[in-house]
Amino acid sequence: MAGGGPVIVTGGAGFIGSTLADALIATGREVHVVDDLSNGHERNVPTSATFHQADIRDFAAVHGVATGSGAVTIFHMAAQADVRKAIADPAFDADVNITGTLSVLEAARAAGARVVFAATGGGSYGEYDGLPIPTPESAEPRPMSHYGQSKLAGEGYCALYGRLYGVPTTRLRLGNVYGPRQDPHGEAGVVAIFSGLLIDGTPMKVFGDGLQTRDYVYVDDVVDAFMRAETAPADITLNIGTGREVSVLDLVRILGGGEPEFAPARAGELQRSSLDASLAREVLGWAPSVPVEDGLPRTLEAIRAARAA
Repeated sequence: MAGGGPVIVTGGAGFIGSTLADALIATGREVHVVDDLSNGHERNVPTSATFHQADIRDFAAVHGVATGSGAVTIFHMAAQADVRKAIADPAFDADVNITGTLSVLEAARAAGARVVFAATGGGSYGEYDGLPIPTPESAEPRPMSHYGQSKLAGEGYCALYGRLYGVPTTRLRLGNVYGPRQDPHGEAGVVAIFSGLLIDGTPMKVFGDGLQTRDYVYVDDVVDAFMRAETAPADITLNIGTGREVSVLDLVRILGGGEPEFAPARAGELQRSSLDASLAREVLGWAPSVPVEDGLPRTLEAIRAARAA
């Protein structure tokens, strides 16, 4: 599964990136973490990783890490991932997600490294009449937010660098990732936010009718997919999800949150989303192993323990 040489994890101080860095180190890899700490936390960076505090848009910094480390793979996890922030400031969203990805690709080109790119599933496919759910990779992407569009553009640049320069890339379109180390504050996902509110004894706030669905995939399963993708065929896009629709009200019920408070629906958010990961099963031998009934309690307890520490 592992490629054997040094690797870089951009966004490696974040929740998914740091979990990936831990798993890579556990296999004996030399890991370099690049993160500007705008959302991640230095405490998440494994002590045996080499930490480089830098913005992915700083090409000189990313290039220096890539060439200096001799990296064979860059796991590109760093992103502006807040849909609401993307709608409020689309230029910033594009700058981080497009310019930042170009910086990473140029660094990979200079170092002769592969790129495994964290793309978005629901954000890229969008929502329209005739869209199959669960959604396969063959469906036409029609993003409904600036975030989805910028991440889709990142995929396009990955493919371009393969065609022009022979940079091998694998793009993983992720469902809604959740798990330990998610921060209930800032740009957190709904699972972390709900967990924090439950710990505080505060009612969970549901936007819209609560029947909107997402494909919630546990972080350890996602990390497994990234590690497998390092040796996948080049120039391929794969969905990483469970194929199961889980509503916001389902989350409230499984977490035991009681009666939620309802608020108006928010612009740019989908009503239904679920990913068909059959191709990942075929290409990577990957399949999700943690259902939400197990993953949500694990996440709640991890957040509770972090609060108590």
